[in-house]
Amino acid sequence: MEDANEQRRSIRVLCPKLVLYKNEMGFQWLIGSPFFPPFTIVSTLRCIHIDSFTPNYDKESEDLRTLVVKGFVLIGALIVANSDIEKNAKKAIDAAHTLKKLLSSGGELGTEDEDALGAVADLGTGDVHFFASKSVNSKSIERVTLVEYEDHYEKYVWEWGCLLRCELPIRLPIYYPVNSPSDAERIFQHATEAVVAKLKDPKAAYMVETLKQTSAEIPQPVIVRGSELDFGPDLSNMLLKEGVQDSDAKLVSCAHFCLNNKTGSRSILLRIFSALEETRLLIVDFKLEVLSYAMKDLPLTYAISKLIVPGLVDQIKTVKNAICPNLLAQHPQIDSPLSISFSSPGFLHPITVIYELNYGETEMKQVEARKSLHLRLGLPFDRPLLRIANALDLFTTDRVRSDSIRKGSSFLKDVHIGIPKFWGTMSQVQGSYEYYHYLQDGLNDSFLLTKDHLCLLARAGVAYRSLQTIISWFRLQHYTSVEVPSHREIQQSLVEIGDKDPSFIGSREWIGAIELSFVLDELLGVSCKVINVRSGAELPEKCRELALHFENQGTPIMIGGGVLAYTLLGVDYTKWRRLHFSFSILIIQATMTTRR
Repeated sequence: MEDANEQRRSIRVLCPKLVLYKNEMGFQWLIGSPFFPPFTIVSTLRCIHIDSFTPNYDKESEDLRTLVVKGFVLIGALIVANSDIEKNAKKAIDAAHTLKKLLSSGGELGTEDEDALGAVADLGTGDVHFFASKSVNSKSIERVTLVEYEDHYEKYVWEWGCLLRCELPIRLPIYYPVNSPSDAERIFQHATEAVVAKLKDPKAAYMVETLKQTSAEIPQPVIVRGSELDFGPDLSNMLLKEGVQDSDAKLVSCAHFCLNNKTGSRSILLRIFSALEETRLLIVDFKLEVLSYAMKDLPLTYAISKLIVPGLVDQIKTVKNAICPNLLAQHPQIDSPLSISFSSPGFLHPITVIYELNYGETEMKQVEARKSLHLRLGLPFDRPLLRIANALDLFTTDRVRSDSIRKGSSFLKDVHIGIPKFWGTMSQVQGSYEYYHYLQDGLNDSFLLTKDHLCLLARAGVAYRSLQTIISWFRLQHYTSVEVPSHREIQQSLVEIGDKDPSFIGSREWIGAIELSFVLDELLGVSCKVINVRSGAELPEKCRELALHFENQGTPIMIGGGVLAYTLLGVDYTKWRRLHFSFSILIIQATMTTRR
């Protein structure tokens, strides 16, 4: 009987990267979805709050409750170890049960009354072994040998699923006694609890914009009343599938609601509370944004009660915990931390993070927060993948999408693509850039081209254009959200740091490598290395250093300076004998004079 039961169990792996760190011992959480068959692994997250190989479950549950969008749940744990596979598998299953219990008590992310999956990655061989508890609350485990790695994992997730987005700004007024500022935190706690209660109030109404075409007209919004919602325990997969049958009957259109409602209109109720002592007003601005995943046929009533509202509640609690320690520090108005969603490399679903941006993205606390997220998600530390510029951009209407396309860049991009490879080892720019050259932005920086005796001065603007090309690389790689500066803005930066006199602004004076490094440091916080060569004949001696730059950093390089500057995009190096080699460089010139 046990053999037959084992045969019925199988594991489907969808995530492209199951083991985040194969060369070191560690703990990882396995994420699935109630909409998929049991033991379908969608993603894996590293456990970062851990001591002596024991997770800090409170901190982990607090992080995962916000990070993992609703519609995905914890289904197990994976341990990277080098000994005793079954013992570690049992430890992984026990850890998963413990964390699922905490997540279930605080929201709808996980359910504790289900089997848990335990996996062990052998540190020596890299093989992954899977185990599962034999039954709910069972202390024994069994090996699962039927493991399927899905090739078309994106299609598996998104062919039948979709994203739901809810944006909810809340301006919350807090009145507290002047003589007792310590009461402010308690009053704030009660106020947030009242907001949570309102979200589940039977009298609440939720308006949902749907893209489902029911007629040739513009789709009408849908109204769902709080009395239609069920905020009880999670429904099983079977119950969710049965509920799909009558999903259309549970949708109430906005037009139907307005025309056929026989109930009389209600007046706004204004409550006045008399203050027994002098009070102060504190305004807390919540900016909530919740993403959740659901099957496309899931009834809206279930989507709201099981996904959207629990997501809002979790975010309110997370933001409240972040604000409370410094509640009175930003009096009289507090801008709450921002909820931002990302589509990270290697993940089939978005992740959501809460950022405190009172002092900007470069503030050390924020930098450390991003580092810990990179560690949890298994992302490289030398690429900015979780800055605001990387945020997931969801368009809600075709009009917004069309406007975005019309406002897109008109600059040529990645003009080196298609260049044939030479006979040597080629190292070139990594990532995208925009080609900046003369006559762009309505600026006539080729004004001296017709004066032969001053033709060299015609190139006075090339370093500006090279700098713009380099900054566009940082922008397109999401290292920064700073716009590519104009000539005047470049000059303004040099004046502000004291390198140039005010008369420099608006002039035709050229800039060189030193000025370029000053501007990159001022605008982007990027440091530069300046390599000095006396002539072009010495450049081949630097070929290995240049190749190493393209392999490790990948940015374009300004070569030259002053009135003779180019943008270096790559090098090609071939060693023939001990002291003989060939060397080629790939450059773009800014002196192209077309307005297109």
